[in-house]
Amino acid sequence: MLDAFLYSINNILSLENALINIIFLTLKVSISSVIIASLIALPIGSLIAISNFRSKKIIVIILNALMGLPPVVVGLIIYLLFSRAGPLGELGILFTPEIMILAQTILVLPIICALTRQIIEDIWQEYQEQLISLGIKKYQATLTLLWDARFSLITVLLAGLGRALSEVGAVLIVGGNIDGVTRVMTTAITLETSKGDLSLALNLGLILIFLIIVLNAIIFAIKELTSS
Repeated sequence: MLDAFLYSINNILSLENALINIIFLTLKVSISSVIIASLIALPIGSLIAISNFRSKKIIVIILNALMGLPPVVVGLIIYLLFSRAGPLGELGILFTPEIMILAQTILVLPIICALTRQIIEDIWQEYQEQLISLGIKKYQATLTLLWDARFSLITVLLAGLGRALSEVGAVLIVGGNIDGVTRVMTTAITLETSKGDLSLALNLGLILIFLIIVLNAIIFAIKELTSS
């Protein structure tokens, strides 16, 4: 067992350039998707939280349901849209990092939006009367509440990042797992598992877990520094 582990470590170290490229692409795709999703989901989730309209409960139910959106289905739909025979095939972005970012953004967006709505709604109930008495407009209230809940929202972003980093189904379909082009950590693990190299796949998985821990530690440190 130990010999197999050491052999896998040697294999990983011998693939330094390839591994660095895979790690870099993994971080690029995942972080980009979280940033894009956040720019859309944070204001939308906040506006839903502070607004009262007839179909709000239905939207909340749909939003919560979309948190469990099947990645394979998302990947398939995007593939059909951007394939050569699809309506957006002329863009030629299938099997590129850009289409992988799009897929992950779609998967991460409802998670960030739904959790943001819940957090902002709780804060809104506490400050609603004060903000209304000050005559603050909705967009101003949204910005105020987002800033007040910034530390809680960091946890929301981490949840989205965790979903993005662990994603395999959608990125495998739309990215194609092309070596040096669209291969990320999760698809590399899938490939090594299918080849029967379980020890190498396990060690790649450990590296992925380590990356997630490091990113969480960095964000936690930033949170502590800004709150002190």
